[in-house]
Amino acid sequence: MSSLADRLQHHLLDHPDADPARVLAELAPLLSRSERSDVLRQVTARREGLGAIDVLRADPTVSEIMINGPGPVWVERHGALAPSDIRLDAVELDHLVERLVIPIGRRVDQRTPCVDGRLADGSRVHVAVPPVALDGPYVTIRRFVLLDVELGAFLPPDGVAVLDDAIRRHASIVVSGSTGSGKTTLLNAIAGRVDPGERLISVEDAAELRLVHPHVVRLETRPSSAEGTGEVPMRELVRNALRMRPDRLVLGEVRGGEAYDLMQALNTGHRGSLSTVHANSSSDALRRLELLALQGSDAIPLQVVRHQMAAAIDLIAHVERHGSARRVVELAAVQADGSTERQWGVR
Repeated sequence: MSSLADRLQHHLLDHPDADPARVLAELAPLLSRSERSDVLRQVTARREGLGAIDVLRADPTVSEIMINGPGPVWVERHGALAPSDIRLDAVELDHLVERLVIPIGRRVDQRTPCVDGRLADGSRVHVAVPPVALDGPYVTIRRFVLLDVELGAFLPPDGVAVLDDAIRRHASIVVSGSTGSGKTTLLNAIAGRVDPGERLISVEDAAELRLVHPHVVRLETRPSSAEGTGEVPMRELVRNALRMRPDRLVLGEVRGGEAYDLMQALNTGHRGSLSTVHANSSSDALRRLELLALQGSDAIPLQVVRHQMAAAIDLIAHVERHGSARRVVELAAVQADGSTERQWGVR
């Protein structure tokens, strides 16, 4: 039946105004009523959703979907990559790209060959097309999976106690780790321990946080339109968030000049903020934040930034992934000279 559904879908792609039931009757006049219904249901799902990959998006074991041009669709399950049973040809892939970018108000072409966005279910999507994608289009979808994970899933009770104490003291905490290590999930768990009487304002490039807290205000950046207007970058949102009476700022990920604005905010009374950064260790996280802050400053010397960053950040929680397991491996306090000192760690 799937091959018949493929034939019907290809016909409808070439003739979008055609009646699917009538075309199916011409392609396979001997089908039973139930068989016709099954084929039409498959094709309708493909046309109204994201086509053949919808079955992967509905699979709770799939965390990422990767399409490396026409051919098999790859998936990540439990930390391991493998090709799925689904294949897309060039026509199907082009139509999938259109269905991904149009609803999020983006355009992808030779002038703008790379696009990031967020799907309606919260999943992150990245699309790259030629000329930068040599064998593309390439599509990567990181599925949003709402995990209600407690801190105890990341580290033992003595480590949880260190984090709880930092939260109570309004320490500014940075979660560091590599891609897919569990930074966002850990940040959610930490924010869930904040006093319910506090007001949290989250700022994200693409909304992934699901803060379990009674008083949350969420802000998300906006890319420029196809005409090149209307962009609202992270730095602008951070500055606006400071005018919204936050008890704590929560930055989904620091990746640019907003590190400077965060540093300034933390050093002018907005303590207790939470954020994440890509890094390979706690000390690397601090150095990366310094470099990002330099991008957002006007010729401020590194030593000045290092001193201010050391005063702004109190604790770094470094998380790593080993297979499907995600664990905090170190909690490091930031010292006045910009070094880090382990408060807790895996021995």
